[in-house]
Amino acid sequence: MALAQEKEHFTYADYLEWDEDVRAEIIDGVVYAMSPPITVHQKISMKLAIKIGTWLEGKPCQVFAAPFGVRLSPEDDRSDDTVVEPDLAVICDASKLDERGCNGAPDLVVEILSPSTAHKDRFVKFHKYLEAGVREYWIVDPGAETVQVHILDQGRYMTNVYGIIDPEDPDSRFVSDIAPVTVLPGCSIDLKRVFQAL
Repeated sequence: MALAQEKEHFTYADYLEWDEDVRAEIIDGVVYAMSPPITVHQKISMKLAIKIGTWLEGKPCQVFAAPFGVRLSPEDDRSDDTVVEPDLAVICDASKLDERGCNGAPDLVVEILSPSTAHKDRFVKFHKYLEAGVREYWIVDPGAETVQVHILDQGRYMTNVYGIIDPEDPDSRFVSDIAPVTVLPGCSIDLKRVFQAL
């Protein structure tokens, strides 16, 4: 069936009934339609996926790009009411994977902001990922050419902001333009390469 809007509360069971061409997320039972990604969004997603995927070759973790469903708090009876589609997700526990996506919190989630998703990514998803125990959450802002890296620490996210450092500005607010992937020790992302030629 197509995505029906007459319901007030949706679950993973409903998600499974939608037509394959329907792209939407469910957060706390509310459906959020997914807008088509813009070109700059896709460029950044591909650069990050290639970099992380190449680094993961021969290692147990895997990277997945949207569309890829993530059930943050799966229930056996499919009554869970949050299914998100992060732009990128790294999963190190293969037992969380099935043919439909990931069941449980990924180790790393990357969301790339667009005008239509910025509020949801910065606030709604931020709290859902924190609550689910996502160990590392990146919010990539193409307009500002920054990455907010949130690291889970004792039930809270500790945040660093990475961006292109201007050598002419001694008061740059950025920690670095090389963003380490904390959950993948030894992996880091050169933001100059991510944001160049956008």
